[in-house]
Amino acid sequence: MENNEKNAPGCPGTLGKWTSSAKSGIGKSLGSNSLINFTISHGILNEIYFPREDNACIRDMGMLVTDGKEFFSEEKRDTQHETQMMGNGIPAFKITNTCNNGIFKIEKEILTDPRRNTFLQKTRFTTLKGDKKDYGLFVLLAPHIGNQSADNTGWLGEYKGVHMLFAKREGISLALACSLPWKKRSVGFVGTSDGYTDLAAHKKMEWEYQKAASGNLALTAEIDLSNASEFTLAIAFGSDADEAALHAHASLLAGFESSKKLYIRQWEDWHKSINNGNPEDLKSGKLFRNSIAVMRMHEAFHFPGAVIASMSIPWGNTRGDGDLGGYHLVWPRDLVECSGGFLAFNAREDCLRVLHYLMATQEPTGCWPQNMWLKGTSFLNALQLDQTAFPILLIGSCIKENMLDDYLKGIAWITAKKAVIFLLRYGPLSPQERWEEESGISISTIATCIAALLVAAQLADKNNEAVLARYCRETADYWNHKIEDWLYVTDTRLAQEVGVKGYYIRINPTGCFSGQLDGQILGLKNRPDDKKNIALNELISVDALALVRFGLRSADDPKILDTIKVIDAKLKVETPTGPCWHRYINDGYGEQEDGSAFDGTGIGRAWPLLTGERAHYEIAAGNMKKARELLQTMESFASHELFSEQIWDSNDIPEKELFFGKHSGSAIPLVWAHAEYVKLCASINQKKVFDMPDHTMERYIKKGTKNKLDIWRFMFPCNGIVKGNSLRIVAEAATKLCWSVDDWQTANETDSTDTGFGIYYIDIPTEKLTGKEIVFTFFWKEAGHWENRNYSISVK
Repeated sequence: MENNEKNAPGCPGTLGKWTSSAKSGIGKSLGSNSLINFTISHGILNEIYFPREDNACIRDMGMLVTDGKEFFSEEKRDTQHETQMMGNGIPAFKITNTCNNGIFKIEKEILTDPRRNTFLQKTRFTTLKGDKKDYGLFVLLAPHIGNQSADNTGWLGEYKGVHMLFAKREGISLALACSLPWKKRSVGFVGTSDGYTDLAAHKKMEWEYQKAASGNLALTAEIDLSNASEFTLAIAFGSDADEAALHAHASLLAGFESSKKLYIRQWEDWHKSINNGNPEDLKSGKLFRNSIAVMRMHEAFHFPGAVIASMSIPWGNTRGDGDLGGYHLVWPRDLVECSGGFLAFNAREDCLRVLHYLMATQEPTGCWPQNMWLKGTSFLNALQLDQTAFPILLIGSCIKENMLDDYLKGIAWITAKKAVIFLLRYGPLSPQERWEEESGISISTIATCIAALLVAAQLADKNNEAVLARYCRETADYWNHKIEDWLYVTDTRLAQEVGVKGYYIRINPTGCFSGQLDGQILGLKNRPDDKKNIALNELISVDALALVRFGLRSADDPKILDTIKVIDAKLKVETPTGPCWHRYINDGYGEQEDGSAFDGTGIGRAWPLLTGERAHYEIAAGNMKKARELLQTMESFASHELFSEQIWDSNDIPEKELFFGKHSGSAIPLVWAHAEYVKLCASINQKKVFDMPDHTMERYIKKGTKNKLDIWRFMFPCNGIVKGNSLRIVAEAATKLCWSVDDWQTANETDSTDTGFGIYYIDIPTEKLTGKEIVFTFFWKEAGHWENRNYSISVK
């Protein structure tokens, strides 16, 4: 029976959730007139992002099939899906969904109109049992405009006589149109008055509501198949309903094939424009073309150089409006990793856009946000020192490759100088490391920072900043020398268990000597209260390989080799296709034991990109055969040619779509993983680690440069001086240091040196450090008063 009510009841509907993070495809046009990005999974369209890559506007759109009496089938749940790209590295898709009961088949082609803000889905409906007239075919679309399921408003309307369905929220409107007539249309609140609820209960559309305001909505329409079995659906966007409707109507009039031809040609032209070799050759990697396309698609149209981490929300079908950012945000670290991928296939213009974006989004203090929206505003507000170091490395790479003219070199130096001064003032302790969980001296972060200091030193020399250059190198030497003191432990229970003398640990929270970590406990993030504590000196991590990747330690260093034995004993997972690694012992960022979604606690799973990192270590060690094997292993982890953040590493749980060695419910695709894969392809081609910094390798491995001073600072005081080293006392204001090496029997006064970049220091040469201890205090010149407390450092 027909319901003639105008407004749908049941406002605001159930609480909205996002959809699966396990994408089987992502796509966008390379044309400048289309601002739409889309994702697909489970045989249907998922999120559409508009007008920016960080702004999702729908949850999904799928088809429903009924017989009007008993049969009800939902495309994404009740069919077998086959999803294929239309060409290698061409992100247009063919999808075939075959009914589990053998009753129907839906074939689709999916892409965007390069000339307009329109998503297009060409669809053919075929019955495998019975006659077409015995079934109804319905489209179901869930608007989530502006990353929100709440407060969407939908209605039925028309444009120039063409019937459409509409939704809007906060200045964005969408229009849903079809090349065939609609039989019926309705808009309702999810769970109460929406078309899914109607069809599941009645097997036909009995509700035809015309409007639903301010809630979690679904748009539903029946397609008139009386005269055809093939049709095109258009979802278009604009600042208001008329603009969206115009795009939808014009795209349908122009025809699907016209858009398809231009869409594919644009991607083919882009692939031809870059030097990526033979993508089918093992040396280049069979997923090479698709990986570079994934990287390119995650770059924002409106914000050139801004590459979001992923067009997905990890465990999205359990996440709601409160999970505003998902992974469609910019992480500076991931962004620089991606730029390295661009350089690996000689996409210099793409890399330069990244550099320009980073220069534009640098904070006045010199650092970058933990992560940010495309316009550069912070989302989360923690600080990670490696995300300040990575842009310095990118600047160094661009200058090394002669990619910058004189003007850009000047601007790049200003950026690098601000960044390195920030590192000098606040390192080596980082409030967060690269996994965004713990604070302290992180082995991966310190390696990145040391490499950045040496790059900045060379840049400073070229810009006639000799004081800064020397200060960077001296600090780098000190930090490099202290790595073992801070992060290498020996004779622990774990070392005895594995049969090694010692190993590098993931992080030291305080910077005390590693020998003082015995008995200290760290409460890990993302673990239940009764399972979070771990002995600090047993916190093993794959991050130790960063010492080799960044050129600080040789691949055959005995400490590195012992650490790898422990890593493999505790973190390696052997899958049917090869090894993968966990991030660190007792990682909690992953599904529960039963496969339930991560909810703040869980069990961390293996990461495909870590197989790539291990392959890079093997290249540094000269094991090219092993590196190629790991490349193939990494490729085996891809699903629909997309690399996930994590893979499932336990027994199969089919009902939760979790299979050993295949993607978990975390983000897929992960741009960082694709960039690591592309760089691995380049490294194998070149038979050396593609992105290993030259300065660290030359200084610490080839020349074996030694440290000659110890450094004391208020925020990170050293508790001992190595006999034979000089001592540097660092302050952030002009001071006079009063000091003694004989318990104040005699006293010395030394004025601080102004570096000119906000750091003041006093160097006490080794020949003056004659006692077992130095005691000192400060007179602050500008404030005109004494510190009124003494400090002491032992001389060992």
